[in-house]
Amino acid sequence: MTRTISIVGLVILVIAAVLASMSIYTVNERQSALVIQLGDPVAQVNATGGEEGLHFKVPFISDVVHFDRRNIEFNMDPEEIQAADQERLVVDAFLRYRIVNPLRFYQTVRNEAGARARLRSIMDDSLRGVIASIPSSDVISGRRSELMDRVQRAVEIQVETQDLGIEVIDVRILRADLPQQIAERVFQRMRSEREQEAARIRAEGEQVAVEIRANADRQAAIIQAEARADAERLRGEGDAQRNAIYATAYNRDPEFFAFYRTMQAYEQALRDGTPIVVPPDSAFFDYFRSESGRD
Repeated sequence: MTRTISIVGLVILVIAAVLASMSIYTVNERQSALVIQLGDPVAQVNATGGEEGLHFKVPFISDVVHFDRRNIEFNMDPEEIQAADQERLVVDAFLRYRIVNPLRFYQTVRNEAGARARLRSIMDDSLRGVIASIPSSDVISGRRSELMDRVQRAVEIQVETQDLGIEVIDVRILRADLPQQIAERVFQRMRSEREQEAARIRAEGEQVAVEIRANADRQAAIIQAEARADAERLRGEGDAQRNAIYATAYNRDPEFFAFYRTMQAYEQALRDGTPIVVPPDSAFFDYFRSESGRD
């Protein structure tokens, strides 16, 4: 009898331990939880923080679903999207989100797998809508930050409209490139456009250079003409002054003036042994025959 009582007590103790283990659950600071009773959610725990620790539930008829309160990353598979200029781009993007309302999250997508499926559709729709409105050159070049902001706003609007119980933290485009089979053709076209632009700029530069050189040559010709005119004027003034001095000297002493001019003529004519053919009685050599220059 005593043995039977001991066995029954042990069974009761085991059952009590099982019931106790099925009646409690824990939630850490990185988690939130949703209590499901007979398939319906009845309570959410630690959705906003501050409810970490040990909690109780009704055994057998209640279940607990845990959710991560940290930022969750969702990576899109690379896919081809057509831009506004009909060029197709291979776009690789990812999204970070956080579960802020476990109840709505469970009601709309159930779990993270369901969230990924819904977010994949939202991301695909947002990426195609934004990229289809701009040319491929803007996607590939330096407008990537503006593009990501527009995609994130589009994703946030759809997430809020569908009330998924999540908050979009960030949207990033890792890569947006042309498919390999058409990249070379597009790059060749871009290279040709740049070469044409360079040729146009060089032609315009050459035209400006020709105009500058022509203007410089014209100014140089004007300056030279003005300089020659000034030189002729100064030379004329100098000759006039020289003749005036000669005339004054001649009037003072005509004989000395004649002698001086003759000596200058000798110096010019007899320089470097230049041969001179003149008659012996030429007036040019008067001062060689007489000191006074007279016969």
